[in-house]
Amino acid sequence: MSQSIDYGKLMHKAMRGLILEVLTRVSDEGLPGAHHFFITFDTRHPGVAIADWLMQRYPEEMTVVLQHWFDDLEVGEDGFGVTLNFGDKPEPLYIPFDAIRTFVDPSVEFGLRFETQEEDDEEEEARADIAHENDEDEDERPQKDAEIVSLDSFRKG
Repeated sequence: MSQSIDYGKLMHKAMRGLILEVLTRVSDEGLPGAHHFFITFDTRHPGVAIADWLMQRYPEEMTVVLQHWFDDLEVGEDGFGVTLNFGDKPEPLYIPFDAIRTFVDPSVEFGLRFETQEEDDEEEEARADIAHENDEDEDERPQKDAEIVSLDSFRKG
């Protein structure tokens, strides 16, 4: 057993499970009511499959909208595939769940934001630099604050 519980990793797994369940329902039953999704993902993530011209236009991240027109939504354990319309041209995409940065349903003011490993590493490096500069003993180093997921940041004003 490991020395500590990785709550961040567990939370991300649970949130991705929620997305999997929601998209599976939409795949089976369609979008209910006014629901629609803005999904931002890392286009450089391994497993992302998008057209070359989309990769050139969005070399780091891209936001797609599942609302009025989408087709062939297929959801698997690791990600989902969908065909979207870009300027009257249908394009298939595959997005692994691990590539998702944000998932928002503005119709009900719901959203999820995933912190990236790079952001976590940068925060840890900054904390280590501060601790080193202050020349503190191991026991006196600042403890990492708990991360709280707040949905307020996704709510409309």
